Amino acid sequence: MSSSNKKVLKAAAIKYDKKKGRAPKLVAKGKGEVAQKIISLAKENNLPIRKDEDLVELLSKVELDKEVPENLYKAVAEVFVFVYKMTNKDSKTIIEDVKEKSET
Repeated sequence: MSSSNKKVLKAAAIKYDKKKGRAPKLVAKGKGEVAQKIISLAKENNLPIRKDEDLVELLSKVELDKEVPENLYKAVAEVFVFVYKMTNKDSKTIIEDVKEKSET
């Protein structure tokens, strides 16, 4: 594989603080060594990591410390569901209950 065909590692980090805003914010983004540093820091701090190349590409267009735009809410919500499942033992039941209630 030539160097022109190599994929460049990209990463983005989002944070949601319901006390400070209505939407999650982009708190870090980068490619290459910066992306590796973002991933390393997440691992060091036991933060869940989800691979989603399409979302990272979209988030790379958002300015740092800015709220995620509305057109990305659904994709970002899926990330937070993933994080919730990774950090809560009984989340499956809770998530299913919420899903069932929203479908009625």
